[in-house]
Amino acid sequence: MSEVVVVEYGAGNTRSVRAALAALGRRSVVSDDPALIASAEFVVLPGVGAARRAMEHLGRTGADHALRERVRQGQSLLGICLGMQLALEHSEEDGGVDGLGLIAGEVRRLDEGRVPRLGWSVVEPWGEAFYFAHSYAAYTAASVAEADGVCAAVAQGSFTGVQFHPEKSGPAGLAWLEQCLSRV
Repeated sequence: MSEVVVVEYGAGNTRSVRAALAALGRRSVVSDDPALIASAEFVVLPGVGAARRAMEHLGRTGADHALRERVRQGQSLLGICLGMQLALEHSEEDGGVDGLGLIAGEVRRLDEGRVPRLGWSVVEPWGEAFYFAHSYAAYTAASVAEADGVCAAVAQGSFTGVQFHPEKSGPAGLAWLEQCLSRV
């Protein structure tokens, strides 16, 4: 079984993502090396951080090109929280920043309810509760699930992204993550 690459770009949850992968019996490595990203069986673009800083790091290391090429070639990529948002074309975070452009759409600041949006919400149509922590949301036709009227998951080609944190969502999150990993 090959290692899962967790992309390094200064995100704050690489440790918890790796712990979840280890709980599922998967080895992982944290890296921004484009060659590792290109050759991995499975890649996770984690979240928790700022869009501009993340995109600058990905651009500086060449990881942005490796991620785009990976999806273009039909190789699996999972984006978690900010990692999902970075897959879209543009984010209004940090005064506006272009994303990876893997999926058409944009990221906008939440303007209803409590911001930041923290806590557990049921994702429909899945009927399971997952943990959310975010102030921005995706607006895209690639949305495949919602929680409280907010995009909770996107899927297009070999890219899957979730706004929630499966690594912090207990048994439901681990089961969902295992399901993603089993598709490769």
